[in-house]
Amino acid sequence: MSTYDPHSERFFQIKRITKTTLRGLHVLGIAGAGGGILLQIPDAQWLNYWIMTMITGCLLMLWEVVRDWRWLIQLKGVLTLLKIAILMCFTIVPEYKVELVTIIILLSVLVTHGPSSLRHYSIIHRRQIHSKEEIKG
Repeated sequence: MSTYDPHSERFFQIKRITKTTLRGLHVLGIAGAGGGILLQIPDAQWLNYWIMTMITGCLLMLWEVVRDWRWLIQLKGVLTLLKIAILMCFTIVPEYKVELVTIIILLSVLVTHGPSSLRHYSIIHRRQIHSKEEIKG
C-alpha cells in the first residue's frame, strides 16, 4: 500500500511535467492568438488559441497562488496582474490591440526571464522574498 508523500521524487516529477505541459500550452496559445492579433487576422481564426491562452493562464496563476499567496505581492505576480489589466483594455480600446499585445508579450519576457532579484521582489516588504517549493516548468 503506497502513501501520499507530497515531497517524494515521483510526486515532484508529476507536478513538474504538469506545470511544464500547462506552460507549453500557454505559450502555444500566445503564439496563435498573439500572431493573429499582430498580423490583424480575423478573430475567428485565432479565437481557439485565445481561449487556450486564457484557460492555461488562469490555471497557472491559480497554481502559483495556491502554492504560496505571496506570489501576488512579488513582482512576478504583480506584473501578471498588470498583464490581465492590459488584456481588459482590449474591450475598451480595441483599435490598440497590436500595441497592447506587444506590451503584454514584453512584460511576459520580463517576468519569465528577468533576474530572480526582480521576479522575487516583494512590493510590500521592499525586498526580495522567496516562495515555498517553487516548481519550474
